[in-house]
Amino acid sequence: VSPTRHPYERRLMESDPTYVVSWDIFKTNAFPYLEVRRPFILGTRKQQWKATLGHWFFDLLEQHTNKLTRVYTQNIDGLFYQLENLPRDKIVDVHGTIANVSCESCGSSMALDDFCEKVQTNIKDIYQIDETAPVESKPIVCESCQKPTVKPTTVLFGRNLPEEFWVHAEADMPSTDLLLIAGTSLVVSPANSLVYRASESAARVLINREAAGQDLGLEFNRAGNR
Repeated sequence: VSPTRHPYERRLMESDPTYVVSWDIFKTNAFPYLEVRRPFILGTRKQQWKATLGHWFFDLLEQHTNKLTRVYTQNIDGLFYQLENLPRDKIVDVHGTIANVSCESCGSSMALDDFCEKVQTNIKDIYQIDETAPVESKPIVCESCQKPTVKPTTVLFGRNLPEEFWVHAEADMPSTDLLLIAGTSLVVSPANSLVYRASESAARVLINREAAGQDLGLEFNRAGNR
């Protein structure tokens, strides 16, 4: 377990592990987040996990129809960035992504490769998998503001969603004629608001193992288009 500046940090994380990904902890001690995420960060750079057929379906939509307005994803794995034909400006990472890196303090970006090199040499491996990892963690400092708050752009508890979500949703939804909703329980807000922010005439198609979103206005019958 990482050393902490305040004893209450350890108590918080022991009582609720989600504090590891909270702004309250990260702004004073980045090590818990970076150590827990270390294998995921390094694995993302190596593309240890591959885009699925579900991801490639949207690549084909873009390539063959040119009618895809945007992909909104709640997943932080960055798998959509592996697609060959889907422009990055058509991907909205609602909860951020491991595949992009910036400073939580000043917003300056850092290349994923550069960040991963620092993670490899500065952040210890609490899972004891990587024999080349350092014994103790050292700060990864932002080159712009000199603060040790550089991390993947995943949204911490206590922080706002990316501005691009709100900007694109406001621009995209009123003119949407087909909203494809895939692999979600539709219980997480505000991402689930896209269901009712789409135009009234837009067809909603849910691709899921079970019905979801009835409380958001989705209707599952032959007559409905929602």
